[in-house]
Amino acid sequence: MAENGESSSDDMFELLYDIVPEGFKGEVVEGAIHMTPQRSTHWEIIADVFLQLTMHFGRDSKIMSDVRLDLPGDGNNFAPDLFKLPDDAKPNEEGRWRYQDVEFILEVISRGTADSDYGKKKAAYAAGEIPLYLIADPYTGRCHLHTLPKDGEYWGNLTVKFGQPVDLTDTVLGMTLQTDRFPRD
Repeated sequence: MAENGESSSDDMFELLYDIVPEGFKGEVVEGAIHMTPQRSTHWEIIADVFLQLTMHFGRDSKIMSDVRLDLPGDGNNFAPDLFKLPDDAKPNEEGRWRYQDVEFILEVISRGTADSDYGKKKAAYAAGEIPLYLIADPYTGRCHLHTLPKDGEYWGNLTVKFGQPVDLTDTVLGMTLQTDRFPRD
């Protein structure tokens, strides 16, 4: 417990390890525990992006999925669907990745996470100045790319339909992400 009697982020994550059932994802958003079921559509999109990044950057690239990432703001301990770090990134003294090193984050919308992914998480990623935040929404069949974080907001926004490429050639990733295999719910 934290000195003020409230649960610390570490305490809440330890609780998650104990209570989140198989097939669910758990994370802490603004101090509240969120659990969502994982659907095959969700995983297929994550796997597709993972494969594209791996093919572009190589097998030894640092690409994480559902790994704790502490973001600015009280109680923002997320486990993004996928994030990419530069090859020279090192974990901090607690053995966790630093949000300051993250180059790209992907979140795939689930019915239970849409408000967080489009709202609270987007705000935390912008506050952390994550250069590229991509939301893949299988319910609308659209990808929303957020770029140019400054002063807690993303100033660059692009929306494409599934099937259209997401041009990231002028970004830190330097590639085009194909969405033609993204399934819809």
